[in-house]
Amino acid sequence: MHKNEQLIETFYKAFQKRDYKSMIECYHDEIEFSDMVFIGLKGHKAKSMWRMLCERGKDLEITFSGISANDQTGKAHWEAQYTFSITGRKVHNIIEASFEFRDGKIIKHQDTFDLWRWAGMALGLKGKLIGWLPPVQAAVKKEASKNLEIFLSQNP
Repeated sequence: MHKNEQLIETFYKAFQKRDYKSMIECYHDEIEFSDMVFIGLKGHKAKSMWRMLCERGKDLEITFSGISANDQTGKAHWEAQYTFSITGRKVHNIIEASFEFRDGKIIKHQDTFDLWRWAGMALGLKGKLIGWLPPVQAAVKKEASKNLEIFLSQNP
């Protein structure tokens, strides 16, 4: 197994245990993270996002597969099942991750998933009907960003 495949596996095994400290150790100090909701998080913000998700994800279950990597890039498939705290609805999110590496750490992490599908599960009928609309997706992103900022202010 390539060392960067091992690094990705370590990251997701820690995530399964909601061990954000071990997850963060896989990240370079100059990490850049983006997904469909959290866009352009760098350094401390990216690391804190994982802490927030781990601490708040009381029933969070993570599975992962399809890890591959070389010296420069890597990828993985992962799935998260949890209760969306705002609505109490169950979510099963299916994510494709891509990575870039520097100095034996993850320097760039990009997660991709179907935000409309996610909105349908997390928000119910409203999400299913209009979750594809840019204003609805913008509201989801704004709320997530606000929650991260509040978390950061309480956990510097």
